Formats: sequence, structure tokens, C-alpha cells
Amino acid sequence: MTDVAVIILAAGLSRRMYKQNKLLLPVGNIPMIRHMVLTYQSVTTLPVLVVTGHDHKAVAAALEGTGSKTVFNASFAEGQQTSVICGLGAIQDASLILIGLGDQPLLKAEDLLHLLATHAAADPKRISIPVRDQARGNPIVVPGAFRKRLLADQSTPGCRAFTRAYPEHVQFHELTAPGFYADVDTPDAYAALTNQFLEETP
Repeated sequence: MTDVAVIILAAGLSRRMYKQNKLLLPVGNIPMIRHMVLTYQSVTTLPVLVVTGHDHKAVAAALEGTGSKTVFNASFAEGQQTSVICGLGAIQDASLILIGLGDQPLLKAEDLLHLLATHAAADPKRISIPVRDQARGNPIVVPGAFRKRLLADQSTPGCRAFTRAYPEHVQFHELTAPGFYADVDTPDAYAALTNQFLEETP
């Protein structure tokens, strides 16, 4: 484990799941967001930070007893980039920052460790993004030195805009683990990923 700071984005409106909040749906008999926090906790010595927004009280309640911390993004309806900024402003300084999503239940601790090792073996001063067949994945690895710049640069709020505006600061890694690319946006996606999760669980 390392001193990597972890930010999990869990503030979205979950519109395509209709009346259900996808982060509260069960994965392995616990809420999805709790499963994600436990996965990330296995690779860091620091408390995992979860950025909440929609349904924030229920999401926070699902995390009780995990040792994670939550921060409420009052601007969550304005888009994911506001949650990134909210999270970056709330974490403590660290050499590395992992910014991930709350709805990737196939992501495993070994996937995260592989990403961190790949980042360290490449150029550790650049932002690392997993990629497969030209599709970007999550989480991304952000060197701590970028934190203040990301918070200050209002022309490119959030990591997505920043990495596209400044490609010289980005490196892509061909990583094949499905957990990096499989998130849950619809009931069908949840059913498929849940079945796959159960198949892979001993």
C-alpha cells in the first residue's frame, strides 16, 4: 500500500437508472459504493474520500464504518468536473492522487496496483490514463504536483478538460482489465456486470 490519495466521484444524478440510485444497488451483498470504497482502501494508507451530491445522505450512510470520508458537492448538478474540483480541494497533500468512479464494480485491487506500478515505471510526472481500443478508462493517476494547477485553472476545470487541453502532461497505458472500462449507467448494464461479478467471485 502507498500514500496515494483516493477520490471517488459519487455525486451524479443516476438518471439512466430511473428511480434507483445505482450506487446503492447491491454488489456482493453490500451497496456498490461501499464495495468500491473497500476496493480502493486496499491500495492506500490514507482515508478514501468520496464526493457526494445526489442522495448524499443515503450514500454517506452506506459508507458508515468504512473509515472513508465524504465531502458534499453542492454544485453536483452542474457536472462531474465540479466533483473533481470539490474532491481535489478536500484531500490532503499526497504524492499521487487516484480519481475514480463509484460505479465500476468489476475493478479489482490488483487492477489498481497494476495501474500504479505502470505509472511509476513510465513517467511519474505525467497524468496516467488507462486505455483500451482508444477508449479511456478510470481511475486516472494524477501526480500531486498537479493538484494546485487543476484547482486554479478555471479555463479547464476538472481532469477531462485539462488532459485534453494539455496532452503533453498525459500518458496513456494499454491496460486490458475490464474493470477499468465497465461502469454502470443502466439497469441492463447493472444486470450484466452483477452477473459477471458473481461469476468471478469465489
